[in-house]
Amino acid sequence: MMMKMASNEDATDDKENKEDQPSSADISGGSNQRRKLAAPPMNVSLDHSEGSLLSEDTLDTEDDGLDTGDDLDVNLDELDTPDEADSLELNKHGDSEESVLGGGAASRDPGHRAAEESRLWRSVVIGEQEHRIDMKCIEPYKRVISHGGYYAEQKAIIVFAACFLPESNCDNYNYVMENLFLYVISTLELMVAEDYIIVYLNGATPRRRMPGFTWMKRCYQMIDRRLKKNLKMFIIVHPSWFIRTLLGITRPFISSKFSSKIKYVHSLQELGEIIPMEYVHIPHSIVRYDQERSLNKFACTRVNKGNSAV
Repeated sequence: MMMKMASNEDATDDKENKEDQPSSADISGGSNQRRKLAAPPMNVSLDHSEGSLLSEDTLDTEDDGLDTGDDLDVNLDELDTPDEADSLELNKHGDSEESVLGGGAASRDPGHRAAEESRLWRSVVIGEQEHRIDMKCIEPYKRVISHGGYYAEQKAIIVFAACFLPESNCDNYNYVMENLFLYVISTLELMVAEDYIIVYLNGATPRRRMPGFTWMKRCYQMIDRRLKKNLKMFIIVHPSWFIRTLLGITRPFISSKFSSKIKYVHSLQELGEIIPMEYVHIPHSIVRYDQERSLNKFACTRVNKGNSAV
C-alpha cells in the first residue's frame, strides 16, 4: 500500500511539472519582444569591387528580387468588383443627371433659339472697332436716313427725318436706339466719300419721337474726324424751340467750326433755294406740316396787313 501511495505522488508531481512548463505556442504568442537581426555588411562605394553597389553580384541579386514569377499571381475571382446590379444603378444615376441637365437646356433652347432667329445681324466697323447691329429691331425705322442726291461739285446730300424715329414709350427703346445709332453712323460712312450736307427734317415730329441729348451727343462724338471735316452744312428744317434748346445745351461739347455750319430753314421752299430737291425724299407728314405752316403764315400776314390798314 505504501508503494501505491508513492506512485500516486510521483504521478501528481509529474502532472504539476508539465503544467508549469510553458509550451512553444505560449512562448511564440505571448512574448512581446521582437527579434533583432543584424544587417550584413554593405559596401556603398560606387566602384565595381566585390560587395559594392555597382558590382555584378549585387545587380544580379536585385534583378532576382524584381522577378515577379508566380508569387504575384492575382486571383481574379477574389477581386472585389462591382456586380451587374451596381453597374445598372450607376448607369441609372448617370442617366438621371444627364436627363436633368438635358431637360434644363432643352427648356431654355426653344426660347433662346426663337430670339436668335428673330434677329438679323449685321457687322460694321466704326472707328476701327467692330459692332453688331440688330437689323430686325430697327427695320421700321431705317427710313430715318436716306440719300438725297448731290449738290454742286458732287457734294452728297444726306437726309435725316426725325419723324421716323421710335417713340420713347416703345418696347426696348434704349436697345432700339442703340442699334439705330450704329446703323445711322455706319450708313453715313458708306454714303459719304468726300464733302456732304446733312438735311435734318425736324417738322411733324412729336416730342416723344425727338432724340435725347445723350443720343445726339454720342452721335457727334462717334462721327469720324473725316466726316466732321467734310461736312459743309448742317441744315435744320422747321426748327422748334426744343431743338434750338437742345443745340444750345450741346454747344459746349461741339467745336465752334461745327456750330458755324448749322443753318436754320423754316420752309421747304426756302430749302429748295439752297439745295436741289429732285432726289430729296420728303415724307408726306412733313409736306402737310409745311403746307399748314405756310397757310397759317399767309393768314397771319393778311390779318396783320388788315390791322395796319385800319
